[in-house]
Amino acid sequence: MIIVLKTGTPAEEITRISQELSNTWKVTVEKSIGTHKVVLGIIGDTLSIDKLQIQETSPWIEQVLRVQQPFKRVSREFRNGEASEVIVPTPNGRVFFGEHHPIVIIAGPCSVENEAMIVETAKRVKAAGAQFLRGGAYKPRTSPYAFQGYGESALDLLAAAREATGLGIVTELMDAADLPAVARVADVIQIGARNMHNFSLLKKVGAQDKPVLLKRGMSATIDEWLMAAEYILASGNPNVILCERGIRTFDGKYARNTLDLSVIPVLRSLTHLPIAIDPSHGTGRSEYVPPMAMAAIAAGTDALMIEVHPNPAKALSDGPQSLTPEKFDRLVQEMSVLGKVVNRWSTSVFDSVAQSQLLLAARTPKADRP
Repeated sequence: MIIVLKTGTPAEEITRISQELSNTWKVTVEKSIGTHKVVLGIIGDTLSIDKLQIQETSPWIEQVLRVQQPFKRVSREFRNGEASEVIVPTPNGRVFFGEHHPIVIIAGPCSVENEAMIVETAKRVKAAGAQFLRGGAYKPRTSPYAFQGYGESALDLLAAAREATGLGIVTELMDAADLPAVARVADVIQIGARNMHNFSLLKKVGAQDKPVLLKRGMSATIDEWLMAAEYILASGNPNVILCERGIRTFDGKYARNTLDLSVIPVLRSLTHLPIAIDPSHGTGRSEYVPPMAMAAIAAGTDALMIEVHPNPAKALSDGPQSLTPEKFDRLVQEMSVLGKVVNRWSTSVFDSVAQSQLLLAARTPKADRP
């Protein structure tokens, strides 16, 4: 259930309404501040609550609505139809993920292999236009005999790359026991597809404040994916980015997975959370990555995660889907053309509040502008 307050509602009245609701109905009340409205979300047993009773508690209440979706905090309704943003501080400045901000690029190798390789790759992807370096320290692999990552020592190498370039770090967490070590280095903690249903792990990352990039499970429905995100938000962390990375369907002959770009408009209607697309895992073949990245921009993605390796043929994991730095340079140049057409591109997204306002104004019809 949500309560939409009228524009200009005094702060003391918001506090009073929240306390009265909490004390009367024994529910949790969460405040969400949108562009134009303040929304109070009511979490708990709301079936017995009469909407009219709530409406009568204050003349500042504009509307009382029930959230119909099983995922409450994640739903678009919970923010009265407005999108949220995830703000990530990095050494180069803050980066904003969200539909009213420039597209964010996350790039780097599947696995951290050695210091020279990860630092050089970080420098190359930054020069091309990336704001985040991705790299796996802990690697979930189908085979127990495949390379599993170098663990905590690889985190130190990611920290070195961060120090050398100022890029934010995105790296995967597989085990709650490694959370302190990963959180020490990561600016965004990735929960991989295989752990999307690891609810105890979701609760752990929900109980800390680092942003979380939640990848869709290999066979997960959209509702299951959003309920996984609900676990994180319900545990206290509102900073979640949803990442589509391809799902398993009946045809695996020509591509590793089926990249479901239709989730972008679907998620836009269902959730306020930012959306990322991973065309590398989504296709499994480097030659398919550029067209799928371009298609994701056209469909409205907020971020792209692209694998880049200096020598894909010798990569310890996922070489076939990795771009060389030279190919990544060309792809970013091509993406910039399309990104500018859809008003989602900037030469730098660091500390991009003013740039985002300009982009939003460019997408707003003149008749609707103040």
